[in-house]
Amino acid sequence: MKRIGIIVNKSKPKAWIIARQIIRSLEHRNVKIVIDEFVAEQLGRSELGIPLFQIPKEADIIFALGGDGTLLGIARDFAPHNIPILGINVGNMGFLSESEPENLELAIDKVLSGQYYIEQRMMLEAQVVRNDAVIKQFIALNDVGIAKGAFSRMIEVIMFLEDKFLRSFKGDGLIIASPTGSTAYSLSAGGPIVTPDIDLILLTPICPHSLNVRPMVISGHSTIRTKLDATHDDLGLTIDGQLGFKLEIEDVITVKKSEYKTNLIRWHEHNFFEVVRRKLHN
Repeated sequence: MKRIGIIVNKSKPKAWIIARQIIRSLEHRNVKIVIDEFVAEQLGRSELGIPLFQIPKEADIIFALGGDGTLLGIARDFAPHNIPILGINVGNMGFLSESEPENLELAIDKVLSGQYYIEQRMMLEAQVVRNDAVIKQFIALNDVGIAKGAFSRMIEVIMFLEDKFLRSFKGDGLIIASPTGSTAYSLSAGGPIVTPDIDLILLTPICPHSLNVRPMVISGHSTIRTKLDATHDDLGLTIDGQLGFKLEIEDVITVKKSEYKTNLIRWHEHNFFEVVRRKLHN
């Protein structure tokens, strides 16, 4: 019997309601449940609670109750554990989620009976090198953003593919995206949509001040190295639009495919382009 870990976006009232429903449904089926200890206490089920970092060690599958942001955070935090994640959308877009609250019982039945497959999503690894030393390292599912501050002047982005000069441009910054991230920030900046099974990295300029600077696609086995030049120090790195880190002019940002993958639970009838039409044609 599968052991289910439940992670709740605490800021979404609907997620608490759905969590209670899932607990009742799983207990009716005699399924072992583990929950973040804070959430368990708030639900009056402290006996189910364990520290958040222990959940992937005690569960076979994660039920993520929230939106895309919730799933992105779980994917990063639990990346080393290689655990399947079922996104249950109680957010807005829910592009990465596979189930909706109105189909909750059907989703539980499919998971417990094994009527699903695992879709592996490529992740990115980013390093910030300062004075020839790695000072910060991140994992991203969607993208790594390098950008100026909101009120600063343009910056110059200088890119190298492996150790070979690729190009430079002036603008607001650069998005380095995975195939999963092709439908996120990169899309808003004019990048292409690519199917999530392709092994590649997207380079999408942010507001380039040039008519001949366009998004690029490089091999997923490549390493992209980026330097910045600017007349100010208002520079930053973002990870999946959720984590931030202040950059300095001499920093080198290196991005490549991570050794980790995100394992998303998908129904057999899942169709990527149907999701694109349903979620993005609004």
